[in-house]
Amino acid sequence: MKFGYLTGNHHGGIDPGDLAQELEERGFASVWYPEHTHIPTSRESPYPNGGQLPGTYFHMMDPFVSIGVAAARTSQITLGTGICLILQHDLIDLARTVASADALASGRVVLGVGVGWNKEELADHRPDMPFSRRYGAMRERIAAMRSIWADDPVPAFEGEWDSYSESWIYPKPTNGTVPIALGNAGPLGIQHAAEYADEWAPIDVGVMNTTGKPDVLGGIERFRRLAAEAGRENADDIPITLYIWGRPRMDRLESYAEAGVSQFILTPVNFDLPSADETLQYLDELAPTLAAFKN
Repeated sequence: MKFGYLTGNHHGGIDPGDLAQELEERGFASVWYPEHTHIPTSRESPYPNGGQLPGTYFHMMDPFVSIGVAAARTSQITLGTGICLILQHDLIDLARTVASADALASGRVVLGVGVGWNKEELADHRPDMPFSRRYGAMRERIAAMRSIWADDPVPAFEGEWDSYSESWIYPKPTNGTVPIALGNAGPLGIQHAAEYADEWAPIDVGVMNTTGKPDVLGGIERFRRLAAEAGRENADDIPITLYIWGRPRMDRLESYAEAGVSQFILTPVNFDLPSADETLQYLDELAPTLAAFKN
């Protein structure tokens, strides 16, 4: 079993390179940097985890700049986005940014992606895109990015939301591509992950079964079934990385591991602008749980 850590990555908190180095030294397998480019003051979209939007969301630094800093300070730990809001970027620029980060990190980058929950945030980036069409746009964009990373030259692409001419696009990722982990947790999102993600990486409190009710174990079962129905090779072996929201409970970790989760991403208890010292203290508090589970 592997463990990772999701940072709020706000300016004024723990430095992204310091955190990655600390996690690598503590035996964590991965570190994940989130993304919100901005939070419109006119926001009507509710925070999906309930309550007020924590302060960290307003102050997040760019995940790819942070990954670059972390890559320079580490040599083994996987560097992921948790998550990149894939539709809020220029397609070619995003593909090159990810490939550049991966090349500088010697192939250690995982691109965690999603479509986001903040309707107003997406509208500022893509006023042409109805919020209800975002899943199809994500599928199209992932296919285009995989072509950009793998093909040389890159063939022309003509989609509903993106297009480009046949081109030379560099750099290429270290291993020919970058693994894509879909963070979607609802019924439609699970279907997308099952059909074309390299990895499924949802938040535990958001995973739903076929009836739309919170159910991690039911969601995992549905993911495996849909992957098999989609004709995915080795559907039962597609990695499942699960974000654990809040303090981890041993009984839940054990049940999720038995259901096939291959990595747990632990999250801060406090997303309201924790200091570097508070983050390190929490990592110390997590150590006995990790040690007990590994034993």
